[in-house]
Amino acid sequence: MTANAPMNPPANAAQFGKVGVLFGGRSAEREVSLMSGAGVLAALQSQGIDAHAFDPAERSLAELAAEKFERVFIALHGRFGEDGTLQGALEQLGIPYTGSGVMASAIGMDKIYTKMIWLMHGLPTPKYALLNADTDLRRVPDTLGLPLIVKPPHEGSTIGITKVSGYAEMRAAYALAAQFDEVVLAEEFITGREFTVAVLGRGSSARALPITEIIAPQGNYDYQAKYFGDETKYVCPAVLDADTAAEMDRIAVEAYRAIGCEGWGRVDFLLRASDNKPFLLEVNTSPGMTSHSLVPMAARAAGMRYEQLCVEILRMASVKMPHGTGSGEAPAATDPEGS
Repeated sequence: MTANAPMNPPANAAQFGKVGVLFGGRSAEREVSLMSGAGVLAALQSQGIDAHAFDPAERSLAELAAEKFERVFIALHGRFGEDGTLQGALEQLGIPYTGSGVMASAIGMDKIYTKMIWLMHGLPTPKYALLNADTDLRRVPDTLGLPLIVKPPHEGSTIGITKVSGYAEMRAAYALAAQFDEVVLAEEFITGREFTVAVLGRGSSARALPITEIIAPQGNYDYQAKYFGDETKYVCPAVLDADTAAEMDRIAVEAYRAIGCEGWGRVDFLLRASDNKPFLLEVNTSPGMTSHSLVPMAARAAGMRYEQLCVEILRMASVKMPHGTGSGEAPAATDPEGS
């Protein structure tokens, strides 16, 4: 083996063809996406895969089409990458891509519609209220209690979020969230432990990876704590009794399926201290892949190296809608294994 040869490259590396790793983008989470994408790109290249960087903030869709990628790994977070818009463009171009399709991506990016669907499926999620410029903000705590959470429904990485402890704080919390979204989400605050469950696969094959508990300093798991700080502690597999862990796994997979997710994702929970009841917070359809990220952590606990995880996610890349050939023929299979 030469010095530059990949370590244990997958036997089918060439069958992936030319791969684009999409990262950066124009969302408020660009900085995190740059870190995620750099990790994914290096991992795929280390496995002998012909992977190339592509930043949609710096290059056009016409350039993306001209690159003739045979599949792409989406390492974008937030708007214009995780919200279904890019997925729709890739569907039009017929380029197989990682993660969820157009509708699941759009729903997962919208915490309001996500909650509505979960409630329709009988899944537990905190009580909520929608706020806009006409809302009497002083009445919201009367409905949801204090403390409560105010957040923009289309942002991730805790951007624009405020924990409100008193009536007087509502106006500033709403103003901060309204910088990102016209309609703002207020949620009941659940006192308890914080967890996340990574899920891989599609439909009946979707499976939960080991549960991770997040223990943040003073319970403040903010942007800095998520991606840059070293004070937050992670326990994976989480220390839970068998029944609670099994219930959280079941709910996570059901929540993932209810939205229509596929490929991979991450479902966030709070476990109420008073009765150990789990509450769903959100689903991430393009989770972080940085050194601090939770999906790689769960994969390691399941015995899967970071490089293996990236290859497995890439292996599941597909176009989600039928693409005819103009001759009535079915589209060619996109799985490199031919399954």
